[in-house]
Amino acid sequence: MDRADLFQLGTGLATGAHAEDTRSPQAAYDPARDIFDDARDDHFIRRDGAVFAGTHLIIEVENGHGLDDEARIQQAFRDCVTECGATLLHIHTHKFSPQGVSGVAVLAESHISVHTWPEIGYGAFDVFMCGDAEPWRAVGVLKRAFGTETVRVQELRRGEGLVPTVAAA
Repeated sequence: MDRADLFQLGTGLATGAHAEDTRSPQAAYDPARDIFDDARDDHFIRRDGAVFAGTHLIIEVENGHGLDDEARIQQAFRDCVTECGATLLHIHTHKFSPQGVSGVAVLAESHISVHTWPEIGYGAFDVFMCGDAEPWRAVGVLKRAFGTETVRVQELRRGEGLVPTVAAA
């Protein structure tokens, strides 16, 4: 096996990932635990009689400015995290040539990601959060960060239906 094989397998790469804590009894899934117990630490959202894993917003920024500025995008990620009440773990961005930026902010609550096409003023953001975080607050942050009022948003409730709605009522 040569170095290319090792790279392809991810062996020896400094990813920042940590091994799962199998020593903690809370680390293992326990189907006997009541999904509706408020003391659960699973961060599922309970709203309007439904239980779901998280709120995933597809946010399209149009007529945006600064979408080719890697530092500006990183700051927008940080501002979204603060405004939404989330927990930032890591930010990684990549600047393309001649233009465009892709990036992700990894959160304890999930992630924020982006791909930009600055030549047309467009940024495709995903904001996915579970638990008590408030992802809808990111919309205003992104409007201000990129100087536009033209933003389209779609909401997905990730994992909805995994718990029977009769039990959720």
